[in-house]
Amino acid sequence: MTTPRSTTARPPGPEETPVTPPLAARPHRHLHDGAPHPAGRRPRHPRADCAGAPPGHDPRALAARFAHRLVEVLTGARPSGQLMRHTSLDGYGQLASLVRTGALRRGGAGARPRLGPVHDRSPSPDAVEACVRVDLGRRHHMVAFRLEQRGPAGQWQCTAVEAR
Repeated sequence: MTTPRSTTARPPGPEETPVTPPLAARPHRHLHDGAPHPAGRRPRHPRADCAGAPPGHDPRALAARFAHRLVEVLTGARPSGQLMRHTSLDGYGQLASLVRTGALRRGGAGARPRLGPVHDRSPSPDAVEACVRVDLGRRHHMVAFRLEQRGPAGQWQCTAVEAR
């Protein structure tokens, strides 16, 4: 059984049409004014880890993270191009030279690099100098590097690398 349709359908009048303001007249909801992000979290900028020092920034943790990545590059476990944006031109030249000469050769077929504690000091608020002992099988190496805050955003970059 079908229900009969009304043949007296008419378009809604002006008093029945819902009024919505045009897009330009709608108030904007800014995500940076303390309101929660619609997805539940704020989007992460790709260079957030490298940006200027946030409150509570720990240069010791920064040096430890960079030392780990640097040793991976020097042992061949990571391509050197991955550190390109984190190094200055001189620093990258030194790093590429160390990779070419094989400064940190693996001690054996199954030898994985083991990093000792990272020793660091800050000669100024925008620089960190660090060194780390790397054990590769029966061989021991020392890697030293300098990180500096550079550019208008204050990104940390490696400006010097040395390995023995």
